Amino acid sequence: MESYARGRLVPYKAADYARLLHDSFRPRLRALRRDPAAPPRIRRGAMAALVAGGGADALDDRDRAAVERLIRVKIPHETPRLPSSTLSGWWMAVPGASYEGVFETLGLHDRRPVTVAAGVQAAEGQETRIRGPNGAARTVGRAFVTPELDGWRLVFGPFDLLVGDPWEDMIETVERVSVHCGQAQFFFLDDAGGSDVWIVAENGRVIRQYAAESDPEWEGDPLPWEALAVDDPDFDPENDEAPPNAGTTGARSACAYLSVDPGEVGPDTEVRGHGWLALTAPAVGHGAFPGTLRI
Repeated sequence: MESYARGRLVPYKAADYARLLHDSFRPRLRALRRDPAAPPRIRRGAMAALVAGGGADALDDRDRAAVERLIRVKIPHETPRLPSSTLSGWWMAVPGASYEGVFETLGLHDRRPVTVAAGVQAAEGQETRIRGPNGAARTVGRAFVTPELDGWRLVFGPFDLLVGDPWEDMIETVERVSVHCGQAQFFFLDDAGGSDVWIVAENGRVIRQYAAESDPEWEGDPLPWEALAVDDPDFDPENDEAPPNAGTTGARSACAYLSVDPGEVGPDTEVRGHGWLALTAPAVGHGAFPGTLRI
């Protein structure tokens, strides 16, 4: 991230200075990577400096190919795990068979195969600002699309760039994704703020939604797995008809019934394919995000 001073972008933290040093010394650092007389620790340090300042795009073709080979080797042997932080945030779920529609619908570009560990770390990272073709600064983020997990692909990334803030934006995004993927599910949890939302859309239309802070909380017909609740103490479940929208399950539980519970992803999860790391804007390059990722 950069601040503005006298109309110019000015670095204000260590990562920004690492980027500036990389821009100035990249030829020398690359030369050190190929210098047979340089000790191994120097060559490793040169590679770390290149990645810290310019990401994987700062590496030459040989080093970049080596990193890509390492990722391909690691992917089949990785046990996917999603950190608990994913259950205090947002994510989407789409069918694994039709997930390709996510990239076009959400405006994702330059996708690359990635391990789950690296994809989660990248998606949780900060957005960055770059200068666009007209010289104006724009904000870009990274999105992670998981491998197929028990038949579903999950999507993580910057909420403001992929979904939008108002409630209407959330509804519109989920419906739009469901047009391309057949079905789309959206989950949002904020333990501190009390937000608890889940939405299910099929073929461009929301069929069921819950929002803890809305009135009414429930909209759409209950799904087969939902338990119903009634506030009236005199309600007789055997003889009285329950209100059609009175559900009991929030997002933390609904995700397991609807698709995949991120907190339960692990050794027993059936995994197919690999994850993708993509950018929220075209013609940017992954080098816009300096720093290393856990592979």
